[in-house]
Amino acid sequence: MIQLRRTTADDPDFVALVKKLDSYLSVTDGDEHAFYNQYNKLDTIKYALVVYVENIAVGCGAIKQFDNTRMEVKRMFVLEDYRGQGIASKILLELESWAQSLAYSACILETGKRQVEAVGLYNKNGYVVIENYGQYQGIENSVCFEKILSK
Repeated sequence: MIQLRRTTADDPDFVALVKKLDSYLSVTDGDEHAFYNQYNKLDTIKYALVVYVENIAVGCGAIKQFDNTRMEVKRMFVLEDYRGQGIASKILLELESWAQSLAYSACILETGKRQVEAVGLYNKNGYVVIENYGQYQGIENSVCFEKILSK
């Protein structure tokens, strides 16, 4: 049974999953990892989500305010053994629902071009490529997405 639990960034299960995410990204991002990592600090995140399968924390995601109308999706991750089961899409949908309940009308996010599975996930879930925003402007490996949330 899959359970999604809204929590905060200091939740021990969320923190443990983010550490695994960072280990994974340090390999895929290579020399660029330090650049990206500086923008992924947990102290700026108020809204975190942990997914459980049979009471095991297997995935996470978070949203943080980007501006008055948009939330930024952050720290998306599913343990390798649980990928391909639709868990990441469930995380996204729950984060979008949460953003809507907080009166935001869109979600944006950044991922690396080398994260092919992530790019596919966002395309499959209705996100469209936008111009790189903020700190990602001019960053060759970054691709940014946006999804307007239905009312």
